[in-house]
Amino acid sequence: MEASVLRRRRPGPIAAAVSLLGELLITAGLVLGLFVVYSLWWTNVLADRAANRQGDRVRDDWAASQNEAPGELDTGDGIGFLHVPAMRNGEVLVEKGTSSEVLNDGVAGYYTEPIKSALPQDKTGNFTLAAHRDGHGAKFHNIDKLKKGDPIVFETKNDWFVYKVYAILPETSKYNVKVLQPIPKESGKTKAGRYITLTTCTPVYTSRYRYVVWGELVRVEKVNSKRTPPVELR
Repeated sequence: MEASVLRRRRPGPIAAAVSLLGELLITAGLVLGLFVVYSLWWTNVLADRAANRQGDRVRDDWAASQNEAPGELDTGDGIGFLHVPAMRNGEVLVEKGTSSEVLNDGVAGYYTEPIKSALPQDKTGNFTLAAHRDGHGAKFHNIDKLKKGDPIVFETKNDWFVYKVYAILPETSKYNVKVLQPIPKESGKTKAGRYITLTTCTPVYTSRYRYVVWGELVRVEKVNSKRTPPVELR
């Protein structure tokens, strides 16, 4: 057999191009996979660490000032903690603002714009909150688990504010700011009251629309020395 027959043939230009394309697709797939892991897992790890540190500072501040008279609700690190048993997300620190810089730390934020949020201790108004649904802590990932009648509880240094879910909007435009109004008429309310509104992105893994849950204050309980939660949280 001639040596030329034994010699491996070099691939033609088409075969070489296909091989190169295949390698590029594999590389792109690996990069995309790593990006998904980073976005949906590692950002959660980092955000939860940041939120825990900030939450610890808030509780330390409360403990250090427990004998002081109640003052302003807002603090440098957060105003309190949201507890929503149906979402199974533990306690969620709430801070001022809804920018990515705030929410990416694994917290919820209350709106300062386009419509300024009321705070829980206000006589009337709408305590409006936002948090990520995926990545960066994903504190509102299970918002779709909430049903009418479920409790939403907000914990401050001195009080438990207990709300009850009364309306849910599974999908609306992300530009629909009417859901943040002091009297949330889109929820069916026509009179001033003490409301809470939770907002996040929907569908899951997208930011095309907004998912909205409304609750109404049913009572306020004083926090005891052991910070025993209201019966709805037990």
